[in-house]
Amino acid sequence: MTRRRRVGDADAVDPGSSWVDCRASGETASSVRQEHPLEFSGPSDSLELFERIARCYDAMNRVLSLGRDRHWRSLAADALQLPPGGSVLDVGTGTGDMALAVTRRWADAVVVGLDPTAPMVDVARQKREGDRTCWTRADGLRLPFPDQSFDGVISAFLLRNVVDVPGALTEQRRLVRLGGRVVCLELSWPQTPVFRALFRVYFADVLPRIAGLLSGQPAAYRYLPRSVQRFLTPGELTATMEGVGLRNVHCRRLALGSVTLHVGERAT
Repeated sequence: MTRRRRVGDADAVDPGSSWVDCRASGETASSVRQEHPLEFSGPSDSLELFERIARCYDAMNRVLSLGRDRHWRSLAADALQLPPGGSVLDVGTGTGDMALAVTRRWADAVVVGLDPTAPMVDVARQKREGDRTCWTRADGLRLPFPDQSFDGVISAFLLRNVVDVPGALTEQRRLVRLGGRVVCLELSWPQTPVFRALFRVYFADVLPRIAGLLSGQPAAYRYLPRSVQRFLTPGELTATMEGVGLRNVHCRRLALGSVTLHVGERAT
């Protein structure tokens, strides 16, 4: 398949971002995970968690990322490199911001936003640009579409909230046509020592307090840093994507390593 590229945006520089070989650092998940007393026990509780925070989810994203989450989604949408009139599935669309970023970047694309959480999808449907996207509810581990249905599959801040990451990626690969891309935007724990220490103070202490106060859902935002600490490192996620059959997998570190953008292609 001949893939369309737009000069400029694909090479846009985010402060603190770089394309790297995420396997090269030798980091392991055990080096960043810590145990905490749990209120939300893990990904199996994600449905209840997102039902609780659906109405404040977008506002909290803007506050906690200092508005940068929109830029990260824009970079992820650009990484799809769709053909003219291409089709995209946004898995775990939540309140729809990732799907809407795709429609803004690829004006002629057919976009489907999928999520299991009814209150989140309800918020997505009510957005001004939401009428350009098809919204549906389904489980990300059992996607209700035939093989090779889409030119690209994308997710934003989804994978650490699923109970079976390889299973979710296998489903996403199944739906992508030959030459199509699977794009994953996710939070990660920085590895630079100084920034890692500062990030730990903000993300594990200050952020949950602020978000809990503003949202009225402190337990949900106490769970957020734990979910990132326990998730796969960028190198491990790269290996997992390769393990399900994706090729040319590469990752880009954003926000000094606190966000990563992984891209893989279906070659067979």
